[in-house]
Amino acid sequence: MDVVDCYRLLGLRSGASFADIKSSYRRLAHQYHPDINPNDNRAKEKFIALTEAYKLLLQIVPPQEISQQQASSQDLSNHHTTSVSSPRPEVKAKRAYVQQPLKKPQKKPRTQSQSSHTPSKTTPPKTTPPNTIEIEKRLKWKTYEQLQEFLRKQRFPQAIALAEALAQRLPRDTEVRQWQAISYQLWARRLIKDKQFLKARIYLKKALKTDPNNKSLINQVQQDFQKLKQFF
Repeated sequence: MDVVDCYRLLGLRSGASFADIKSSYRRLAHQYHPDINPNDNRAKEKFIALTEAYKLLLQIVPPQEISQQQASSQDLSNHHTTSVSSPRPEVKAKRAYVQQPLKKPQKKPRTQSQSSHTPSKTTPPKTTPPNTIEIEKRLKWKTYEQLQEFLRKQRFPQAIALAEALAQRLPRDTEVRQWQAISYQLWARRLIKDKQFLKARIYLKKALKTDPNNKSLINQVQQDFQKLKQFF
């Protein structure tokens, strides 16, 4: 079952949150449950399909509802230190540009001279609460590892769904856009191999549109377009 079909079966748009997936499944599963619809084979088949779709989405969509009351700020700090200083070995992907490690976000410290020239009436810029920043970093690392695993196993539809969901959560993250574009390009190569040329062209264009400044990716996509020309 395709990931897009799983979202559609649950009545959701692609990249829906974990809470929406869980809520929709509970509602539909109750509606089509065999106990409520005895001797109804169509309802039974619908219930089985809903359950399969829900299980598949649980494997690719990380829970986003992380309660800050379940972890103190000290626990989050310790976890962040461990994950950054001793990251897990990266899974080898097909292209070198997939193996690039995540870069630590750099913060420019405010100098003394800048502080002295700031007018007293200026409102200080709003900053994201520390706990939220830590949660975003943990989510990004976890998703990166899962994405690498999907690409290694050539589970490209799942990789694309995961990358798109993370891109919706972190729309300004350049690394996330790169992962999303790479997932499109690798899926397009698989489609070319399966002789689905029109669909492959669509995903190659999506790769270029998603990450237009990635020279390595652009070169790879141009080669793929050359392969497509041989079939037209």
